Formats: sequence, structure tokens, C-alpha cells
Amino acid sequence: MTDAPLIAGIELGGTKCIAILASGPEAIHERVELPTTKPDETLAALEAVIDGWSGFAALGIASFGPVSIDHGAGDYGRITSTPKPGWAGTDVARRLAARYDVPTGFHTDVVGAALGEARWGAAQGLADLAYVTVGTGIGVGLVAHGRPVDGLTHSELGHLRPQRLAGDDWTGVCPFHGACVEGLAAGPAIAARTGTKGQDLPAEHPGWDGVVHALAQLLHAVVLTGVPRRIVMGGGVMVGSQFLFPRVRAALKASLGGYIQLVEVEDVDTFVVPPALGNNAGPLGAIVLGELALGAR
Repeated sequence: MTDAPLIAGIELGGTKCIAILASGPEAIHERVELPTTKPDETLAALEAVIDGWSGFAALGIASFGPVSIDHGAGDYGRITSTPKPGWAGTDVARRLAARYDVPTGFHTDVVGAALGEARWGAAQGLADLAYVTVGTGIGVGLVAHGRPVDGLTHSELGHLRPQRLAGDDWTGVCPFHGACVEGLAAGPAIAARTGTKGQDLPAEHPGWDGVVHALAQLLHAVVLTGVPRRIVMGGGVMVGSQFLFPRVRAALKASLGGYIQLVEVEDVDTFVVPPALGNNAGPLGAIVLGELALGAR
């Protein structure tokens, strides 16, 4: 670990952001949490923290999205069609890269979390995995051969439109798609449908039925990409409601119906797991993004 380069990392989340100076989970020199408010205010606060650091070889940024990751695009490094008020079109990566003049990696927060869990956490030693976050929003980060799976853009599988439970015609809360997975199963959807935040909703409440069904549909699609050897599920809804794991695993197994006859998938208890890095999955993933950028120079 002592030979690993020192990296500055940023996890830019919808409600809070974290700046971290580290070379790994056992070598975190500084870690600062800040609220995510207005774009200029938030970025200026992050810069004030990082300006006080020295000696880092690269910068990694794991951001809420959608974001533009195509280096050849005019809007590279910007947040694009986010429902978060005021943030659409915000320049993140180019602004910070110009300020610090070091190799800068930029991707989604879920890809960052996937990279962190692959390096040091619940998917350690696996080069192919998915990280699914279920919180304020729902996102999927795919990693294959140790690198993010992307092309024109990154995956947005949280906005798939799932098959609905019989008799369920609730319209959902996604401002773009209504009853997509995020619109049915993210934290705001749970609160809107039940009148109670997820962390306060009893495990036996029927409102969880639709959440489990939608999440199982999402995982079904993730499995069928052929990428993950393990799916790590994090975010406030999953981590705060551990009773969901056995229900989601069982629903996924029923949904797949034995079609994928691979031991890695059929053993759902080890295939769908919680994160091992907790709240550091995203920030440490930003460290890996910085390392990848440093290696690409």
C-alpha cells in the first residue's frame, strides 16, 4: 500500500459529497463530507478542501448523473439531464481538471462504487461485477475486465420499465418515465406511495411488495447483460432495510426461472450481496478512477 500513488477523490452525490485523499482503505489521509447544494457553491467548497492538499498524482470524480463521459463530446465532464434542480449542464470534470492539472478520471458514482468494491470490498478479486444503488435514485454500475462498461454513454438501467405486479397501476414518481424502476422503488417513490420513508416502513408493510418486484426485474436485466459474476447492492434503501436482501434474492431466482444455469448465479446468497466498504465505496471508487486516469497517461 505504501507504494500506491496518493490520489484525490470526489464522490459527488445528490445530497452530500465527499472529498478524500487516499491510496486505499488503509491509507486514507483525509476525508471531508459536505452538503450538495447549488452547483457553484458545492464545487467551490470542494475546491477549498482540495486546494489544501498537496502531493496527489491524480484526481478521480465519481458523480451522480447522468453525466457525459465521451471525451470527444463538447459536453464531456458535465452533468446532463438530471432531475436535480439547477445541476443540468454543470461542468464538473473539465473545471476540476483545469484547476489541478493532474490526470483526472470521471464517471458515475455507481461505477465508482463498483470499482471500489471490486478492489477492496464485497467483490474483491472479481474483474466482472455490477453495483446497484437503491437510494434517492437507482443506478447500475457495470465493470468488466476491471474497467467500466461504457461506450457512447454509461448504463442507465435504473430507468428500465419493469413488468408490473398484477393489478398495480400506480403511476410512479420519475419525472421522465413515471413507473420505471427508479420511479417505483427508489426512496422518494417509497415515501410518495406509502406516506412513510423507507427507513421507517415496517418490514411487513405491503408497500415493499412492489419495491421487491421492481428490483428483481432490474437484477434480471443486469444478469442478462452477461457481465456480473456478483451484484453488490448498496444505497440507503438497501443498506437501511437489510430484510430486503432475502426477498430480492428469492424474487430474482423466481424471475430467472432457472434459465442461467451457472453456479455463480444460482447461489443467490453469494451472488447478490451488500457492500463491504459501506459509505466509503463511492469515495474509494473515485480513487480507483484516479488511478485508471494516471495509468492511461
